[in-house]
Amino acid sequence: MTTLPPLTDDELERYARHIVLPEIGGPGQRRLKAARVLVVGAGGLGAPVLAYLAAAGVGMLGIVDDDAVSLSNLQRQVIHGTDSLGRSKAESARDAIRRINPHVEVELHELRLTSENAPVLVAGYDLVIDGTDNFETRFAVADACAQEKRPLVHAAVGRFDGSLTVLKPFETDTDGGKNPSYRDLFPEPPPPGLVPSCAAAGVVGALVGVMGTLQAMEAIKLITGIGEPLVGRLLLYDALAARFDTIRYKRRDSGDG
Repeated sequence: MTTLPPLTDDELERYARHIVLPEIGGPGQRRLKAARVLVVGAGGLGAPVLAYLAAAGVGMLGIVDDDAVSLSNLQRQVIHGTDSLGRSKAESARDAIRRINPHVEVELHELRLTSENAPVLVAGYDLVIDGTDNFETRFAVADACAQEKRPLVHAAVGRFDGSLTVLKPFETDTDGGKNPSYRDLFPEPPPPGLVPSCAAAGVVGALVGVMGTLQAMEAIKLITGIGEPLVGRLLLYDALAARFDTIRYKRRDSGDG
């Protein structure tokens, strides 16, 4: 068993509200400190994910993003500021993380994640969070996580709606059957143009804050081993109706994912 890193006096005070929780306590906080989490995308979803995981004390945050900060990003990508316009999103996010928590280490991967490079990237971390906005990258991330046996926290947003799930297809459920994969939700990418991008359809800024914060919560649960992660369940959020619904989904008999 890997020895968990100790907490310094500064960290004990910083994380006091976690440590007082019996479900987390000192051991859970030390697990957070030992964790390596890869966040794919430092945009709308990635912004709250990175901010809250940094504040929570995750020891290593990897950021995958090859984009630069633009003015239209700032309506929802709150980890970046007006003074970051034109800068690398990965570098801007790293600087924000350092302001939030100097104890957190950051690794930058300023590249576009593909099916070719995803397995190597994913293998270097304990947990992956998908904050991307296109199906090509989502499939690459999900397939790599299944291959490398890394839990994946996936979310998607559009206009006023969001969805969230946790994927661990390399493990079995309570009945002994294999957990579903991303391809059990989406067997293949939709035809180009069928699902409009946020740039085309629009998205409320606060919506990505809700869904990204939920992703961070699922990540904390997975790292500390508390609660019931959204494995085999898809959480749906309708912002206009202020309603959450959860649907269950299972592995397809013929799927290999």
